This record gives sequence, structure tokens and C-alpha cells, in this order.
Amino acid sequence: MLLANHFQNAYVTADIDAAVAAMVEQFALTRAPRQIDARQMFTTPDGTAEGTMRMAFIQVGHLQYELIQPVSGNVRLYADFVVPDRPLTLHHVAMRTDDIEAVRAESEAHGRPVVLEGAAQQGLRFMYVDARRTLGHYLEYVQAPEEFWGAKKA
Repeated sequence: MLLANHFQNAYVTADIDAAVAAMVEQFALTRAPRQIDARQMFTTPDGTAEGTMRMAFIQVGHLQYELIQPVSGNVRLYADFVVPDRPLTLHHVAMRTDDIEAVRAESEAHGRPVVLEGAAQQGLRFMYVDARRTLGHYLEYVQAPEEFWGAKKA
């Protein structure tokens, strides 16, 4: 259950423009990435605070690639993964779930603590668990209404 419904690979970068250019140039993307500047409230073990990031989303078939440039605020979880002089570093993979609380309980039972969580528009909730000991990166779980997933495919 915990690795089912994989829909996204996410990478961090020090320079979103260079990261997008590398993806477009090196992987012959046919769809233009959607870029946004985001301000988001995150809850981490250090508390709840806002973080600012520049982001790009690239859809390739059924898999979404998310590129994240941490800018300021509560973004240490992302910034700590940035490798200088590397355009992209794998940060997390994301799975869709219908029961984020069940995933929380199962993850914590296996020694993977929740390290970040938040919510967004359309009733979306997300949570990162620390799977670095086993996989070398975080796992994100996203719970959202069915209409969100339908809109994402369009």
C-alpha cells in the first residue's frame, strides 16, 4: 500500500530556470512546463510556518515531474537536499492515497516519521515521511477529492 499509486517524482534545485532548461534540452519534452511561485504553510517538527518556493510541473505520460527551488521561510526540508553545481537532485516520490491517516500510522509503525505536512486548495492534503534510511529520499502522500485527480489528467 505505501508505494502504490505513484504519480510524481520531485527534484530540488538552486536555480529553477536552469533546471527547467536542462529537462527540456536533455529529455526532449514535448509539453511546456507549468511554472509557479508558491507560498505555502508547512508543519514540520520545528513548528508551522510559511515557506516560499519557485516550482515547475512537467507531465510526461502518467508521471509528473515536480521541480522545486526553495527560496525562503520554512523550506529547510528542501534546501538541505540542494547540491551546488547540480541542476537537479531527487527529493521525494509521491503517491496518491485515499486515507492519509492510515498511511501516517503505517509509516510511523515502520520507523518513518512524518517530517512535513500541509494542505492546499480543493481539499488537498499532503504529508512527507522520512524514508531516507531505506530509499535515500522522502515519500510524499497526497489525499485529494476525485475531481482534483480528474483535473490533473487534463
